[in-house]
Amino acid sequence: MKKTDDNRSFKIKDRGKLGELYVREYLEQHGCTIVQMNYSSRWGEIDIIAENDVRIIFVEVKTTAEGSPVSGFERITPSKLRKFTLTVQQYLVSHPTDKQPRIDCAQVTVSAKDNSLVKIDYLKNASS
Repeated sequence: MKKTDDNRSFKIKDRGKLGELYVREYLEQHGCTIVQMNYSSRWGEIDIIAENDVRIIFVEVKTTAEGSPVSGFERITPSKLRKFTLTVQQYLVSHPTDKQPRIDCAQVTVSAKDNSLVKIDYLKNASS
């Protein structure tokens, strides 16, 4: 994963959106096509919808600064996951597909100094 340049860090103030861009890049490097970013329903939002040859993948992204006392995964509460699942179901009703759905979570850690990528932890099948 390449490190962000200074211009990108300064243009994108919101760490959450920056984390989503890092995960988008990660998914593309792992053979996925991005279908949509920030899909919203009355229950919530899906940060990234991607697909590969056999799956449609719904990704929740949590971004934290290095040294944060709470991890991104810890911030995905059962209530958040339930609302996320409802949003996924609503998406699948309105966008039928033959692909197997999967819910993933990504935890992005960025530098508190310049928002450069420190690491991405990626959890497949987070709802199982």
